[in-house]
Amino acid sequence: MGWHLEQMRVSGTNIKERIVFFFHTHLPVNVTKVVSSEAVYYQNKLFRYYAFGNFKTLFKKICIDNAMLVYIDGTLNESSIPNENFAREMLELYSIGKGQQINDGNYTNYTEEDIKAATKILTGWKYDDTFTNLDTDTGIPIGKLETMLDGGKEAATLHYAAQVIFTSAFQNKTIEPFEISGGYATKEAALKELDDMIEMIFAQQETAKFLCRKLYRFFVYHQISDEVENDIITPLANTFRTNNYELKPVLTQLLKSQHFYDSDNSQTSDNNIGALIKSPIELIIGSLRFFNVTLPDIQTQLQELYVDTYQKTILEILSNQGLDFYEPFDVAGYDAYFQLPTFNRYWITPRNLAMRYYFSNYLIDGKIEGENIPFKADVVAWADNTDNIADPSDANQILDTFTNNMLSVELSEDRYNYFLNTVFLDTLSASYWTTKWQTYKSGGDDTQVRSDLENLVKAIMQTPEFQLF
Repeated sequence: MGWHLEQMRVSGTNIKERIVFFFHTHLPVNVTKVVSSEAVYYQNKLFRYYAFGNFKTLFKKICIDNAMLVYIDGTLNESSIPNENFAREMLELYSIGKGQQINDGNYTNYTEEDIKAATKILTGWKYDDTFTNLDTDTGIPIGKLETMLDGGKEAATLHYAAQVIFTSAFQNKTIEPFEISGGYATKEAALKELDDMIEMIFAQQETAKFLCRKLYRFFVYHQISDEVENDIITPLANTFRTNNYELKPVLTQLLKSQHFYDSDNSQTSDNNIGALIKSPIELIIGSLRFFNVTLPDIQTQLQELYVDTYQKTILEILSNQGLDFYEPFDVAGYDAYFQLPTFNRYWITPRNLAMRYYFSNYLIDGKIEGENIPFKADVVAWADNTDNIADPSDANQILDTFTNNMLSVELSEDRYNYFLNTVFLDTLSASYWTTKWQTYKSGGDDTQVRSDLENLVKAIMQTPEFQLF
């Protein structure tokens, strides 16, 4: 988990880490149940490999990913003792979604019979604790089919080796092994069946719509009105299918759209900017990145970085803010990314909000309950960098720069004046700040300016506005 957070922190300005995090929220695993952090690491590598690639191909890989095989019992699914857990979640949560329930066992987009059929296609794959079975496309370890040699062929001994027929929800698609050896499907035949099933699922228009809704809620807003469904989701889904589920075209269409910035009309009350609540990760890692906070060096202080900083400190802070990273409560993932009707508002409870506000003290003071922690933001050094603020002796420039960069919403005049005059200047005139800054620059003593700047940053971070992006 610490490694993943560190990649977010040092990634620079790009969208890759956000896509990888989206994959983790959409296709989650619980590291405690998986047990092996190595398996979870390889899953994360798989997400990174396909971050700007093909989602359908990634989905085929995730079905036989070691971490996923353990997490949702795919490794227990054998032809003689079928386990429906993964097939059920694959359809309900990760690909096409239920749709409206028509009657018992019929969910519009698939039925209970389709779950049973998919379970048969997925039989025979096992968790590979040696991590030596490598995917031919990525070179990343994956699960393995239990096989035996039969006449020079690898026969999948635990795989269901007969015809499987899906319901009318999937146009009565028939899938069966193209080659049998010794009464078993060959390894190649079992792989082809998996490929055929995923192609079948992703050929459905509802699959593209379901996934585009997940992308929309992750990147834009949790509520999807009829207008958004018709004007945004449907065109995105068409783009997704037309491009064979390549991620880049659909993300480009969404993130370059007027709707993404809500510049499609003059009304400002429905703006999408500032519509999402930051997750604890976005709040914490984003703050570390913004203030260029120095963490222990990965080359010379590995123990201090991963154990003291991430494991003992940051992961604990995340948990206190409501995110047990890599420990989702159930197979649907973290509540904020799927749970109707609240979605990302799950991040805000009285306790979680208090812990978010406490984080500003931890960050600025470098202490938790009086004990030093391995990181501390130097707001004076940040303000004294002309790349950040052209003239730090100007109180308005100080406030403008911090609020413009730290807040996604524009402050009202009264709110602006509160931060400037009450918090930062403490009812004194702006000239007093100019004198303080010039005195610091001429003499080197930063005590007074540090106190003022730290109070301002803490006040900004302890606001409802700072929780949004």
